[in-house]
Amino acid sequence: MSATTLSAIRATPVTVPLEAPLLHSNGAHWGRFVRTIVEVETADGYVGLGEMGGGGEDATRAFGALAEYLRGHDVFRLEALRFAICNPTASLYNNRTQLHAAIEFACLDIIGQKLGVPVHALLGGKLRDEVEFASYLFFRYADPATGRGEVRTAEQLVENARALKAAHGFRVHKLKGGVYPPAHELACYRALAASLPGDRFRYDPNSALSLADAIDFGRGILDLTNDYFEDPVWGMPQLARLKEFVPIPTATNTVVVNFEQLAANIRSPAVDVILLDTTFWGGIRPCIKAAGVCETMGLGVAVHSSGELGIQLATMLHLGAVLPNLGYAADAHYHHLVDDVIAGGPMKYSGGAIRVPEGNGLGVALDREKLKRYHELFRELGGYPYDRDPGRPGWYPLVPNRNWADPARSITPRLTR
Repeated sequence: MSATTLSAIRATPVTVPLEAPLLHSNGAHWGRFVRTIVEVETADGYVGLGEMGGGGEDATRAFGALAEYLRGHDVFRLEALRFAICNPTASLYNNRTQLHAAIEFACLDIIGQKLGVPVHALLGGKLRDEVEFASYLFFRYADPATGRGEVRTAEQLVENARALKAAHGFRVHKLKGGVYPPAHELACYRALAASLPGDRFRYDPNSALSLADAIDFGRGILDLTNDYFEDPVWGMPQLARLKEFVPIPTATNTVVVNFEQLAANIRSPAVDVILLDTTFWGGIRPCIKAAGVCETMGLGVAVHSSGELGIQLATMLHLGAVLPNLGYAADAHYHHLVDDVIAGGPMKYSGGAIRVPEGNGLGVALDREKLKRYHELFRELGGYPYDRDPGRPGWYPLVPNRNWADPARSITPRLTR
């Protein structure tokens, strides 16, 4: 077989609207996701797709710079690619983990196309035909254009969760917190659980709580059906300390995102469930390696969401399909999007799950018209500061946080800077 060598990398920033702005402990998604769509082309005519969160013009330039010295690299040489892009010692100066992930996605897509098999077949073969997802519930501002979508009160949260369950069949529900005072979010979480008997729940305040707040919150939900307590406090030492007071499994996507941190967590246990993100870990293959370590050491794994469009969602589905120790429903922001850039429109949920793509490679293709449309929207609106809240000018987060948003205030912010 002749080598399939890389000849070009194209990066296109896009902005895809959300139903409503999503609040989190660091700030907000300002009514849209900014993503960078990556196309890797080979000398023998294949084109593979990748995706990276955010980035905009800076990511476009970074991918352009990588294209210069990756030209001629055989896309089958994935382990060599990892060192060519993000050698661990060089990464002290040129942190390229997420760039590598997008290019790895595209290379796997090309390999699958060339061999005539889906990516999951390259990863050991699928163990499941579909991957279950949790609803991803956020406190939200109303969309300025429609006036709809606000989630601020327990009643609004319950209404939103019930609507999502009716539309998509979710049986697991995740609340993104760290926005309002912990007592308010505790009341919302308990109302959510009471409204959906028989379902499972998880809470993620993005490390905004103090240890005392986390202990109070954890003890306040002990009687509920919790999957895990995700990043309630910052750092492995505090997470380990929390486990002495609250007997709910802890989970993280922030303090265990590489193999050195995974080793540290095994030596000094702080986290029970590792949330594997195909972007944050640097690709699908590193996630599979990490899952193998977790299986050996008795740690749980789940698939994390970093705000995906359909290309990264496909990587999450292929990952979820092959992991024997996937013990939890995956996360996805996907249902908050109003559209996608993949051909055929957004993937569909059924019974809270999405089927694993069966086409060659990642099994998704670009809708060129939508790619153009949402690139133009990016050019019109630009990026937004993820770590700022458009409804609270001048505010920025501390860890732990004490300056909470006011749940009594209904705000419809301006979403351009």
